[in-house]
Amino acid sequence: MKAENTDEGPKGEQSSLQPLFGRIVNVTKTFDVAGQRVQAVKDVSFDFRKGQLISLLGPSGCGKTTVLKMMGGLIPASGGLLELDGKAITAPYPGVGVAFQAPTLMPWRSVLGNVLFPLEALGKNDAKARVRAHEILKLVGLEGFEHAYPRQLSGGMQQRVALCRAIIHEPSILLMDEPFGALDELTRLEMNDLLLDIRRVTGATVLFVTHSISEAIYLSDQVLVFSKRPAVIALELRVNIPYPRTSKARFLSDFIELQQQASVALGIVH
Repeated sequence: MKAENTDEGPKGEQSSLQPLFGRIVNVTKTFDVAGQRVQAVKDVSFDFRKGQLISLLGPSGCGKTTVLKMMGGLIPASGGLLELDGKAITAPYPGVGVAFQAPTLMPWRSVLGNVLFPLEALGKNDAKARVRAHEILKLVGLEGFEHAYPRQLSGGMQQRVALCRAIIHEPSILLMDEPFGALDELTRLEMNDLLLDIRRVTGATVLFVTHSISEAIYLSDQVLVFSKRPAVIALELRVNIPYPRTSKARFLSDFIELQQQASVALGIVH
C-alpha cells in the first residue's frame, strides 16, 4: 500500500523550495565531568529550511538534546558553526520556542496565565495577546479550561498548555525535547497529530528530539539518526509520505521500510 497524493498540508517538495533557515557545520561539544573531558557531540553537520520538521532520533544520552540546546543558544558549542536565519548563534536566540519532556508549568498560575507568561516577559500582555492565547487554546482543544490550574489537568492536557506557551510569541523555530515521552501511548499518538495540526496552522519550523522511531518518521520531513555518544549522524532519512498524515500512514510499506532503515542504523536490527 502506497501513500496517496494530496494538496493539503506541507509537503517535502514545497519545503525544499523554502529558503535555507538554519545550519550546523562540524559542531562539537565537550563537557568537563568530574575532572574528565567527555565528548558528547563529534563533528555534526546538517541544515534545514523554513517550515520543515526535522527529528533528531537516537538512544538516550547520545547527545541529541545537546545539539538541540546548542541550536537554541542555551549552551555554547566547543567547535563548529551554528546559524539561524543567517546569524551565528552565540547566545540564547530570541525567536525560539522550547518544549521539554516535563511541562514545567507554574502551579500557582492558571492555564491562561501560564500561556501568557512569555508575552508578559516581553511586555506584550495586552488585549491582542489574550485573543491569541484563547485562539491557540481552542486550537489544542483546551477551550473552557482557561481558568483551570495545572493540578486539575491530566498529563496530556498539561503538555498541551506547554505547547501553547511555546508558540504564543510566534517563534521562528520550535525546539522540542522528547515532549511526549512521559505520556501513555494513546495520548502520545494524539499529541503527534496535534503537533502536525499546529505546524500546519502556524507554518512553524520544528526540531524534534525523540528516541521513538515511529514517532520520528510519522512527524518528520527528515529524520537524522544519531549514533551513541559521542554523537555523529549515522543516517539521514528523507520521509516522502505526503501530508496530512493519519494513523494509516504507520502501516504503509514506505513507513515500514523507513523504520527498518532507522533500526539498522541504530543497531537494533542487523
